Amino acid sequence: MTGNKLDVAPGSVLPARTALNESGSRRALHGLLQARELRLFLVIVAAVLLLRLSTPTFLTSANLSALGIGMATDAIIAVAMTVLLVGGGFDLSVGSMLAFAGVIVALLLNQGMPIGLGILITLVVGALIGSINGFLVARVKVNPLITTLGMMTILSSATLVVSGGSAQTGLPKEFFFLGQGYILDIPVAIWIVLILVLVGDFLLRRARWLRLVYYVGNNKEAAALTGIKVNRVLIFTYILTAVAAAFAGIIATSRLSSAFPLAGKGTELRVIAACVIGGCSLSGGEGTIFGAFLGVVLMALINNALVLLNVSVYWQGIVSGLVLLAAVIFDIWSKRQQRA
Repeated sequence: MTGNKLDVAPGSVLPARTALNESGSRRALHGLLQARELRLFLVIVAAVLLLRLSTPTFLTSANLSALGIGMATDAIIAVAMTVLLVGGGFDLSVGSMLAFAGVIVALLLNQGMPIGLGILITLVVGALIGSINGFLVARVKVNPLITTLGMMTILSSATLVVSGGSAQTGLPKEFFFLGQGYILDIPVAIWIVLILVLVGDFLLRRARWLRLVYYVGNNKEAAALTGIKVNRVLIFTYILTAVAAAFAGIIATSRLSSAFPLAGKGTELRVIAACVIGGCSLSGGEGTIFGAFLGVVLMALINNALVLLNVSVYWQGIVSGLVLLAAVIFDIWSKRQQRA
């Protein structure tokens, strides 16, 4: 593996990263210094220090809590989006899925349905939509960009239809615990994100059944020749991403105490940008969940800095777009350097 990218078939012996005569400690240090996660972490530390010097309100508990809760939905989706991107997929419909799921769970709960059942049904709806995306991409061979762009449009319109174009309010107070509650003085949403990131990153690095996405994203034809069910893997990644987006929609609805039809706008670009910044490749076969999480943190810090420094909110989209372009350009440049 080079930069978390598998370059050989399953069962093969991976090449050493350094010369055989290097000591184990030197190899470990070399690998650490080359880790993209470490470089990104250092950038985040520098950004935190800069913000601390620029505004005294940055490190207040209120701002940090708002920062963590605000990036929770993006982080939840980024966990699954990483798996999808590593597998060579792409999903532009996650923002619309978030809004649609929020409206669905709100409508169900307002009908008197138990909270647990309402959440479960919403997640199942997300899984069904993800399976449609996966089927069209894997079986019908429709381009992922076209497939998910079409689904984004469908879900955006469907959300307006089922909601009547208005926010859904009057939700049971017990439901607000997911987005507004605290455990040990830490928001529940942050606990959920930390658990998903830690478990997801461990499984993607260690679980053989999940690491198949690296082989599929690296070379679908070669993966199929080794016996991997490529289509099943691809469909699974789309289902996982849609379910994560639906869960993020549930969290967002709980946090805001209502469901808004236009919620999730721009989410797909922020999440994809964060994943690419964290080391995911748009061509597949490369990336880690922890790296994507750090990308989400950096994007959240940038947006928080714009707010604290009284920069117009209209600049946030411009900054997010520029960051995405810079990340993609860096990804292309890195690949050219590797081939050189």
